Amino acid sequence: MSETRQSPAEQRGADLFPEHFAVSKSTGIKIDWSDGERSDFSLEFLRERCPCAQCTGAHGTPPQALDFSNPLQLYRERLKITQVEPIGHYAIGIHWNDGHKTGIYSYRLLRELHEELARKHRSSALQ
Repeated sequence: MSETRQSPAEQRGADLFPEHFAVSKSTGIKIDWSDGERSDFSLEFLRERCPCAQCTGAHGTPPQALDFSNPLQLYRERLKITQVEPIGHYAIGIHWNDGHKTGIYSYRLLRELHEELARKHRSSALQ
């Protein structure tokens, strides 16, 4: 029987888990991680990175990208979270006021998003 080995980064990711979620339906989600790190995700950041098949184009259809940057849009209701629900012991499901609710944000994905933001902050601090 062959054994699958994980890289050190994958092992670290498997050991990390959220210890606390703070959800603001109008501003975003904050997560305290088991290694002492803290994530602060805006609503737009999470919605733009929705992992569902419709948003990523996983079913062979074009990804449904959202654009929150258009200042000339006549009206769009301000983005809000209507509900956050745990999915097993590995993810959360976020329900949005635009009717979207199929994205499953695994803890691994949330940690990857945390690392993405940390890299952006580090690179902007160096400039």
